[in-house]
Amino acid sequence: MAWILLVLAGLFEIGWPVGLKMAQEPATRITGIAIAVLFMMFSGALLWYAQKQIPLGTAYAVWTGIGAAGTFFVGVIAYGDPTSFLRYLGVVLIIAGVATLKLAN
Repeated sequence: MAWILLVLAGLFEIGWPVGLKMAQEPATRITGIAIAVLFMMFSGALLWYAQKQIPLGTAYAVWTGIGAAGTFFVGVIAYGDPTSFLRYLGVVLIIAGVATLKLAN
């Protein structure tokens, strides 16, 4: 159950930078800030619950890894962020590092 909560926390971690990006536009400023704050609260709460059973370093790495990789992909798909082989390689290395921490647990 803790791992499910941690994955959900990581997915919610994607939402708050997206909300902050939305808040850059005057038309969606309030909505974007509200989304960012809401996703921060859910993400933090789920991480807190997951850390009751998952080691701190592993939980944090998985949480930030999902958030970083997910935010990268949302940026590419929804906002036209630049891509390159090295940027994708960076995401693969993040995922490999997180997987290594889990396997070494």
